[in-house]
Amino acid sequence: MNTNVKKLTTAAALLAICIVSQFFKNTSVFITGPIINTCIIICVLSCGLPWAILLSVVTPVTAFLITGAPVMKAIPAIMPFIMAGNVLLALGVWFFARKKKTSVKVLVAGVVGSIVKAVFMALTISYGLLIVTPLPEKMQPMLPKLQFTYSAVQLITALIGTVLAAVIWIPLQKAGKNPE
Repeated sequence: MNTNVKKLTTAAALLAICIVSQFFKNTSVFITGPIINTCIIICVLSCGLPWAILLSVVTPVTAFLITGAPVMKAIPAIMPFIMAGNVLLALGVWFFARKKKTSVKVLVAGVVGSIVKAVFMALTISYGLLIVTPLPEKMQPMLPKLQFTYSAVQLITALIGTVLAAVIWIPLQKAGKNPE
């Protein structure tokens, strides 16, 4: 099978996993977040950076369409920052694990990418956009929770996703699923 077809198929399967997980977002962000971060990391490793960037950009859109988060309706400018945070995670993993894709390298790369993602989202969303953009009055009491969600929770879910990706990567490499 053509390498590009394999990459497209793998990226499509990872997107499908992300979409299914997004139906659980209202149950817990600690289900959806790690799954999406895991898929982004696995996509970087198995399909390459361009496919992971595409996944990073599409998943916030599908999340909005599936769950319709009130904060995104109130402040639609959050979405590009979420996309950028996901892209930063993908870039961190690609930069640190692109040559030798061992589970240890994946773990280190994922931790670096997770930290960069969380810091970016904290600065731009939690302590930027949410401060300068007035929330609707009924959402004002939610500000501290939203700030926590777009900073610390992002770090936690990205780190969980990193650990899951490193563990999943072991059998994927052994099965020869790495098309690169």
